[in-house]
Amino acid sequence: MSDSQNDGAQGSGGVPDRMARPDIVALTGGKGGVGKTSVAVNLALTLARRGRRVLLLDADTDLANVSILLGLYPTRTLEHAMAGECRLADVIQEGPFGLHIIAGASGVQRCMDLDIGDAEGVLRELAGMERAYDAILIDTASGLRPAALHMIAASSLACVVITPEPASLTDAFSLLRVLQRRGYRRTPGVVVNMASGASQARAVYRRFAGATRRHLGMDVDYIGAIWRDESIRQSVELQRPVATLSESDPSSRQFITLSDQLLGHLSRLPARKVGLAAYWYHRSRRQQEASDQALPAPASGSAVARPDGNVPTGHGAPVAQDARPDARCRALFADLEQLLSEQSGDARLRQEALRGVSALLSRMASSEPEVSSPPPGAGYSRADFGSQDALLARLRSQPDSVRVDGFLAALSNTADQ
Repeated sequence: MSDSQNDGAQGSGGVPDRMARPDIVALTGGKGGVGKTSVAVNLALTLARRGRRVLLLDADTDLANVSILLGLYPTRTLEHAMAGECRLADVIQEGPFGLHIIAGASGVQRCMDLDIGDAEGVLRELAGMERAYDAILIDTASGLRPAALHMIAASSLACVVITPEPASLTDAFSLLRVLQRRGYRRTPGVVVNMASGASQARAVYRRFAGATRRHLGMDVDYIGAIWRDESIRQSVELQRPVATLSESDPSSRQFITLSDQLLGHLSRLPARKVGLAAYWYHRSRRQQEASDQALPAPASGSAVARPDGNVPTGHGAPVAQDARPDARCRALFADLEQLLSEQSGDARLRQEALRGVSALLSRMASSEPEVSSPPPGAGYSRADFGSQDALLARLRSQPDSVRVDGFLAALSNTADQ
């Protein structure tokens, strides 16, 4: 999950062109129950109310309840568009203040699993659609699911929603640790939700920031906080977000303040030259190139067009197959490693992979031909090494760093002298 493709684009004269792409913000959390979806919905509504063109993507593959909080019930989701049953524009629902919503459901994961050819139409449409918005907010799945991690990688800013609850802090810390191990090098933002007041919010942020800096060497930025509010809790039950109330309402004012702080933070970030469609295309291309290592190269002229209509050449061209057995073996294990990395939270998958590899090696060992007896005078010599029991005892007493062949050679030289 490299950030090299996410560097800022430069306009004329080397000045960042902030109008080239929308600001993409991923609202995420280490665990469920931190109010992530409520923050995403109210923040998106507040931005739209203030004149921003906003798209809210519900990418929570488990709950997908953005539309429910708004009292909307989608008949089509991103998955329908991926299956070719409708256009991507047909999936968009319009909420209050002109907010646009896409219900993602399992279509988010499917978007990253399809090869370039299958996803090309939707990606091309998404690439054109992105330019119509000032901001895209993504409500990701909680935890360490691959779809959530990739949404964070594709975003300008990851906003980690935490609460004063200790489990929220430890789970959010685990999320950042996994992101760091996968190559995430940007600075996440932090939104403290359900705080009792400003002092507690700052204290929770400082405790979390101190832990990430001390143990991960990673800084996090304070975006803002939302106080614990009975009106917000009731708004979920009533399917009427507090951001739709009067701007003078205290609950609504909280999100106006948070949106101002978020916009100020985004204005200080370097512009990005890629969006969601480009990220998904980039990942699909990498998967295809990895597959091409173990499959015959496609015929000339079969390269697939990018979302912008261009055909990849050079680095993006199909890679010829390396037919050497050792190369094919490495490619297979690389595919297995990638699968296990993408599904890092699936313990059953790891067990199945270990069971399969062990069974394969066992079958190979049982089918090996019997080794013929060594010629007279070859092999173990009692005169050189003494009894086998004594030899094993001496070998066990050696450090783990001692190689067996070197140990035996030393014994043999001692006997010759």
